[in-house]
Amino acid sequence: MTFKLQTLALATGLALLALLSLKLAAAPGEGKAAPDYFRAAPHLAVPTKAPIYAATKAGDRTVAVGDYGFVIYTDDGERFVQGDVPTRAPLTSVFFLDAQRGWAAGHDGTVIATVDGGKTWKVLREMRGQDQVLMGIWFANAERGLAVGQFGLALETRDGGKTWSERQLVDGEAGERHLLSIVAGRDGLLLVAAEAGTVLRSSDAGLSWQAIQTDNKGSFWTGAELADGSLLLGGMRGHLYRSTDRGEHWKHLVSSTQQSLTGIAQRADGVVRVVGLAGTTLLSKDGGQHFETIVRPDRLAVTAIVPQAKGELLFSAVGMVVRE
Repeated sequence: MTFKLQTLALATGLALLALLSLKLAAAPGEGKAAPDYFRAAPHLAVPTKAPIYAATKAGDRTVAVGDYGFVIYTDDGERFVQGDVPTRAPLTSVFFLDAQRGWAAGHDGTVIATVDGGKTWKVLREMRGQDQVLMGIWFANAERGLAVGQFGLALETRDGGKTWSERQLVDGEAGERHLLSIVAGRDGLLLVAAEAGTVLRSSDAGLSWQAIQTDNKGSFWTGAELADGSLLLGGMRGHLYRSTDRGEHWKHLVSSTQQSLTGIAQRADGVVRVVGLAGTTLLSKDGGQHFETIVRPDRLAVTAIVPQAKGELLFSAVGMVVRE
């Protein structure tokens, strides 16, 4: 399975839907050739139509990123505003250290940063034409951060993203696999979800790493730490795994679906929800130990989920899903 197919729901595989979304959402005149084509995301007449690949919380705000450099944010889950982004590179991941400071990463080795909660962004790194795809980004503090991507690519910064250096997280074949997302846990725990059932694990906030091979033959796309400290990883063909020992050992859970999983979130009431392709939703009311499968009538492929005070916000490659 190629990298492009493995990241179907996250970046490239939904390109046709994203193009359709852009046509529906862009303001009149957008799409015409202009000298600054690659220097700013197109203006959206309707921000909720932006094709989204990742989303997260920034304090009480929700910030989502996606194709063409789109960034949208909301403070109430109802009104969305488009951020000012100086790139059109597809953005596949986003991380906020607090309510104001955040970073996003994506294609062309692009990393952008904000210090005002997602309103305005600046480009910290961009490698056009070098076929670098970053799939996950995380920061330990305002200075030290990590970005990961295809073919074992790992970039480290110790100055807030001004400069980046390549780093080999682990040796051998595991160190060359596609690194598809970063999952942060408590007390310095950090996981990288990778292809071929591999999990890279750090217990010291990314200073040292070990490769853990699960019995999963497919790629892990997404993960989350739950309120009780347990961990969930999900990915291709509906594979869902749980760990109760900080990621050292993993147990396969029955998901009753063959659809790939793209996002995991736990609500304040403890309910865990996993979303995926073809309208797939998995619900757990026992802290992620057992799940029931529900299929959305519209079969919409959901790419990101963010818990709210009540319910969740769902996003897709054709825009925001009706709030649930």
